[in-house]
Amino acid sequence: MRQENSKRALINWDLVTVNPSNKNWDWQDLFCFWGVNIQSVIGFSLITSLYLIYDLNTFVVFIGTIIGSVLVYFFSNLIGKPSQKFGLPFVVLLRSSLGFKGAKYFGLLRCSVGIFMFGIQTYFLSKAFGYLIRVFIYYFEPSLLDKEIFLIFFLGLNLIDWATIIITIIIQALLFSVGMIFNKRLIKFSAVLVYLGMILFFFITFLSDVKFSSSAFREALDLTNFLDTQNFMPIITIAGTIFAYFSIIILTFGDFSRYVRSENQLKKGNFSLLLNLIIFSFFALFIVVSVDSYLKFDPDNIGTIYTNPTDIIGKLDNLLITNLVLIFMIIASASTNLIANFIPTQYTLINFMPSSLSLKSSGFIISILGFLVAIFWLTYLSQIGILSFIDTFSSFFGPLFGIMICDYYFINKGNLVNKDIYSLETNGAYYFSGGWHVKGVYSIFIGFIFSASTIWNSNLMFLQSYSWMIGAFISGFIYYLLAKK
Repeated sequence: MRQENSKRALINWDLVTVNPSNKNWDWQDLFCFWGVNIQSVIGFSLITSLYLIYDLNTFVVFIGTIIGSVLVYFFSNLIGKPSQKFGLPFVVLLRSSLGFKGAKYFGLLRCSVGIFMFGIQTYFLSKAFGYLIRVFIYYFEPSLLDKEIFLIFFLGLNLIDWATIIITIIIQALLFSVGMIFNKRLIKFSAVLVYLGMILFFFITFLSDVKFSSSAFREALDLTNFLDTQNFMPIITIAGTIFAYFSIIILTFGDFSRYVRSENQLKKGNFSLLLNLIIFSFFALFIVVSVDSYLKFDPDNIGTIYTNPTDIIGKLDNLLITNLVLIFMIIASASTNLIANFIPTQYTLINFMPSSLSLKSSGFIISILGFLVAIFWLTYLSQIGILSFIDTFSSFFGPLFGIMICDYYFINKGNLVNKDIYSLETNGAYYFSGGWHVKGVYSIFIGFIFSASTIWNSNLMFLQSYSWMIGAFISGFIYYLLAKK
């Protein structure tokens, strides 16, 4: 009886091996998964800025983007394979290399980053929602926005801001906590709809003046001196930037790959990231270049390139386009928040208290804490440099990846003792030293020192885009030296 109760302390139905009937994700679902990850305001701005702001050869940016996506493909396959094989989320597999207590407490690092980013993303998501409400109010009765009730601010937020944050939190909590079957539908819906929106705006800009927009796009494609040796470092930098953008997803990719039907579907789906980047880059670049060429007829816009969608619609005097863009931004931002922040945080919270939490209860906790982050973001958190601390916590992600990969592929040779992964028995394979694998903990902290140094040491900041990989390789190598038989 004692053994049965001890096992139950680590078991939760949301953490156990996925039912084979639910392993129904294929490469098309992963295509939508990667599409959602790039279809954010940040992704749009990043891609267009690389092509247009930094005065780089177009092929240099393209090749750097491809190399970065290949790196993401490689690392995603590594971390995704064990979860796909055993149907387990990231934080449960972490028990193999850190012990059940190590996985519980180090998982909280991913949880903390996820909650902060969920709250910050919710704030900006609510701002887009608020802009949409203001547009509708202004359209029907402009004078309403000048009423005193809308001019009262608390914590930097007025009535509309408070209402949109609360509504945004509630909607996300209700939708995101239903379960992975429903989440898959949300992901597919969002990816397809946003791409349809980009195609729509592509044709709007293209057909408004075919010759003019085509000419502007061709002029933006700088193809000179591509083979110059001076282009090597920019390519490496761009590849690192693209990898860094996706790095927060890679560590917890197993939370999604556990639902993939087969390893073949996993690899095909991950390879679709390259296709997503090519498609998204083309549409984003064409739209920005075309809009920019029209805006330059206004002398006030000469010398400025607008790569942020909110800045672009702010310059366009078109109510319909403004409303449509805001709607697509809301859908894209919400689905990105689901994948990058909400789901990984749910699993790490449940793993911390497996006998007490469920998807709904953990989602409630995330929503409450995310709400606090959102309301204090403008007046307090953004002023104290909280993002630097988030980046520091994120410096653990590469080392965590490194020891997990080393443990699975090189130490355990692709094997996992499934009956012991949930066991608290002292003779269990993953009990280690009271639930801690000291060799894994030591390896993580060594890798963290090197990874975090690229953030806090000014002489090493040029390596910041590669801090995740640096930490992963160092921790993985040290773990191998310590843990090999």
